[in-house]
Amino acid sequence: MSETAVKREKALQWAQSLVDAVNNDPRPFVKCKESRPITDIKDLLNSSARLFADNVAYMQKWKPKGEFESITYKEVLEDVNALGTSLNARGLTGKRVAVIGPNCYQWCSTYLAVTGGIGCIVPLDKELNEEELKSQLERARVSCVVFDKRHLDVFRRIKESGETDLEILVNFDAEEEKDGVLSWKQLIAEGKGLVAGGDTSYIDAEVDNEVMSILIFTSGTTGTPKGVMLSQKNVCAELMIAPTIFTLEPTDIYLSFLPLHHTYECTCCFLMAIYKGSAVAFCQGLKYITKNLKEVRPTMMLAVPALYEKMYSTIWKNVRKQGKEKTLRRALKINRFTKKIGIDLGDKFFGEIRAVFGGRMKTLICGGAKIDPEILDGLQDFGFNALQGYGLTEAAPMGAFNPQDAPNSRSVGVPFPSQEIKIINQNDEGIGEVCIRGENLMLGYYDDPEETAKVIDEEGWFHTGDLGYLDAQGYAYLTGRAKNVIITKNGKNVYPEEIEYTLGLIDFVAESFVFEDEKASGSDTMIVASIKVDSEEVREILGDDYTDEDVKKLIWKEVDRINDSAPAYRQIRKVILRKSDFIHNTSSKLIRFAEENKREE
Repeated sequence: MSETAVKREKALQWAQSLVDAVNNDPRPFVKCKESRPITDIKDLLNSSARLFADNVAYMQKWKPKGEFESITYKEVLEDVNALGTSLNARGLTGKRVAVIGPNCYQWCSTYLAVTGGIGCIVPLDKELNEEELKSQLERARVSCVVFDKRHLDVFRRIKESGETDLEILVNFDAEEEKDGVLSWKQLIAEGKGLVAGGDTSYIDAEVDNEVMSILIFTSGTTGTPKGVMLSQKNVCAELMIAPTIFTLEPTDIYLSFLPLHHTYECTCCFLMAIYKGSAVAFCQGLKYITKNLKEVRPTMMLAVPALYEKMYSTIWKNVRKQGKEKTLRRALKINRFTKKIGIDLGDKFFGEIRAVFGGRMKTLICGGAKIDPEILDGLQDFGFNALQGYGLTEAAPMGAFNPQDAPNSRSVGVPFPSQEIKIINQNDEGIGEVCIRGENLMLGYYDDPEETAKVIDEEGWFHTGDLGYLDAQGYAYLTGRAKNVIITKNGKNVYPEEIEYTLGLIDFVAESFVFEDEKASGSDTMIVASIKVDSEEVREILGDDYTDEDVKKLIWKEVDRINDSAPAYRQIRKVILRKSDFIHNTSSKLIRFAEENKREE
């Protein structure tokens, strides 16, 4: 047996072992035991194109004011094989190709073509500046970058500098090659011609699922971004084990708007949809989300807490304006009772609310940060599977998720089949560092074995840096980041994220940042809360002519209430009224160590 055949057989045995792990998982909420073995992303697309050939894979508006147009799985496979063949013909096999731009079919087809037999894909953050993009291209030794028209001049300058390995530029949006910049459309047309002429070099290429195929730079809050090396085995493991505790069907339609360069959207939406034969509709942007929801009428959506919180708040504001709050609360109470006896009156009671999400929405997945459990419970009451999960780029990205038949809105969920979670170095409260283990864990940090060794131990456990605990049923709960913990002068641990979460439950608080005033003297640590208010909410409470002093009094009234139920060492001792937005990274996460975020304005 040839070396290639041996590798292929090994990959097939590995994939089948994961499917067996799903089928043999005894936990009652592991109900969707329909996973099929896939060895790599090429196998993923090929098998789905066979199983779901005429299903819609993508829905996209090619013109801003046009209609959504559909692309089938059969057409996707033809385009991907064509693009891969033309990239191969230009000498890119075995090299690294970057992709950047808005969520679109061009982005996805490029990702699939590169991972399907060319080399390593390097998704780039479209919010980075030219200097940062150049640095990542240089570090990753990228030979080709495929981009949208907005980045044309940027990558021309980077290529012309001669300071990177960049050889080939490809424009998503160009109709034809111009000034040495290739056209994505022309490459596909060229590739189809080569395939028709008998060129099967790309189509027949074998994929090694154990080597680095995906290189993702994290958007850290401090220091140089780390390069996370993922294999196709990492990603395919997720695809086989994740859709086992919640339902996904070929008839599902995702609305995609979170950035695809993040593993959350890339794995859980884009690649998961391919695995299940579902469709992905590309949102035109956050300001178009309400319009696109009505046009597409999706059944699935991934988002971060801020979006769900905003939509949920808007629903209740509109209900109050219409004077229907008591009626709605009565309907919720009745429906909670009738659902217990198998009668769901949701369509009758909540039709208008469901229409906000397009009218067919079934599942709302939340990740990326902590969310108020009352919002998840409220969305559940309206008839949605509102489920929270937990993950990291290093885990490709899923580490835990809430099962749809047994959700716990206060928890980030349970591990998937074949995955494990444990808590180490627990304190008196049972809180310690969260560690995860499974086939989804990264190969390591790019060109950084020392950092890799710090986070992955000899037994294969990834030390996440997150703090939390497990309950008796195996559900995980997060309390904060280990590096953010404030250790008081009396040796007590304060988790700033927990206080920020509590402050965030106040209607007029838009965002908060809790930190230690290291310059303050005294017998114990001074906990400071910098708070940015929602001016519209404050105006409703105080009227139009309020002053900063009025706002501070309003804030202190709520802070005093929070302090009353907190031990002395956790109490907020100082409040800063923040006027401008806090500084965030491109993932919208607050940069906790930026001194500008601590200053009083």
